[in-house]
Amino acid sequence: MPAADCRLLHHGRIMRCLTYLLLLPETLKKSKKVGKIPGRLPVCYEILTLSLTSKTKKQKMAAELYPAASTDNSSLASGTTLADADKTKEVQVKRAGGGSAATSPTTQQNITNNNVEPPSWQSSHPTLRERNALMFNNELMADVHFIVGPTGGSQRIPAHKYVLAVGSSVFCAMFYGDLAEEESEIHIPDVEPAAFLILLKYMYSDEIDLEADTVLATLYAAKKYIVPALAKACVTFLETSLEAKNACVLLSQSRLFEEPELTQRCWEVIDAQAELSLRSEGFCEIDLQTLEIILRRETLNTKEVVVFEAVMNWATAECKRQGVGPTTRNKRDVLGKALFLVRIPTMSLEEFANGAAQCDILTLEETHNVFLWYTAAKKPKLDFPLTARKGLVPQRCHRFQSSAYRSNQWRYRGRCDSIQFAVDKRIFIAGLGLYGSSGGKAEYSVKIELKRQGVTLAQTLTKFVSDGSSSTFPVWFEHPVQVEQDAFYTVSAVLDGNELSYFGQEGMTEVQCGKVTFQFQCSSDSTNGTGVQGGQIPELVFYA
Repeated sequence: MPAADCRLLHHGRIMRCLTYLLLLPETLKKSKKVGKIPGRLPVCYEILTLSLTSKTKKQKMAAELYPAASTDNSSLASGTTLADADKTKEVQVKRAGGGSAATSPTTQQNITNNNVEPPSWQSSHPTLRERNALMFNNELMADVHFIVGPTGGSQRIPAHKYVLAVGSSVFCAMFYGDLAEEESEIHIPDVEPAAFLILLKYMYSDEIDLEADTVLATLYAAKKYIVPALAKACVTFLETSLEAKNACVLLSQSRLFEEPELTQRCWEVIDAQAELSLRSEGFCEIDLQTLEIILRRETLNTKEVVVFEAVMNWATAECKRQGVGPTTRNKRDVLGKALFLVRIPTMSLEEFANGAAQCDILTLEETHNVFLWYTAAKKPKLDFPLTARKGLVPQRCHRFQSSAYRSNQWRYRGRCDSIQFAVDKRIFIAGLGLYGSSGGKAEYSVKIELKRQGVTLAQTLTKFVSDGSSSTFPVWFEHPVQVEQDAFYTVSAVLDGNELSYFGQEGMTEVQCGKVTFQFQCSSDSTNGTGVQGGQIPELVFYA
């Protein structure tokens, strides 16, 4: 086919030239076999040379049309002989394991991303979750804005309707329902900005970032916009951070949010550590209805004088919240019927005379009738409950199967008896049961201690008297101590007294006590022989 007839302006002939180019390697081989003139290229290659005006265009077209042969064509264009080109191709085939020709690094880069433009933020974040997370609190493509928080403390937060609608049925109705919001700014004055950002972060990235200061506000936001997974995470966080100082506040919130499991956990802490809970600052922050529920509680494990003092502190705080002075009249007004839920007649006469009778919260007639109730044979009618609270019954975990004594075997002299334990659910250690003298009635001085990872949680220095029997004698901490599950704690006792005492034998490494499982192991603090198999500290006294 004459070269003059191959004109690139005609589409059909261009396609024919491309076909010849694809067949170029085979054409070269055939030309060698039939004895063509050395150095003379096939007609199709001549046609292509006339068509392209630059070396760059030739290389680009060859690479696009026949990548594996691009090296061959480029070499030919720069004067490489046919034999050299064949050798180069053979080497490529061998490197590829006898299969198709190997792809050069440059070609591979072109195949991957065509080497057209630098990587974008989308390509540098391969997963949908990562790309969505970049859109959190980002103005890019934002189609809605929220003004979150009360006036004067609000924050403008950008968001994307689609993401929010996918994560919340409330947002879905807000943006795509029959009564969809059409305004570009939506005001949310009842949610804290920090809590709203935590909510959005979860909806964009599945990440939950909770803090003690904002978890309650976050729970409110999660409940409001019906995001149950975040709400559950908030409840779990609150349960793990639950302690006496915040138990009453969390009880109030758990009732508001209708979280029965959290409510039950709060009651466990309030009952067992009632004195600490009622004297906490958090108790003064609860609402009136929660106050009344606590005052009706039969299982509060504290004296009634503590309850009365807590109620007076709450009344003072409530007067301040309402902007009135903490006078006797105002306190009675804010308390209402809650005052008559305090079981004043169950106090001792001394406690009443030194406390409630002198604080002026009661009328003269009420004070007079209570004194008569204590002393007179014919008791007047009172408006206060007359029966004491039941409180909690302590449970005992006994770790020995038997006890014994031998002359001069068990000596104390200020040495430490210690054991480690762990439980499978939260409990409250109230004290220890200890062995006493085997030689008759005797008095002991004792220091008991509860530690976790070397940190002292509770310590009591006291005395107890044993009657010479093999019974255990309880020694109490000042307040029950909260013990978390699946963590080892160390209890110790340092006794000073009659050295002839009972000691435990046939100790158990695991003890089931009601719904609680205890595990025991030896403690390095023990310097007086106590271990798992035998020794002192036979009992742990606890509430659960």
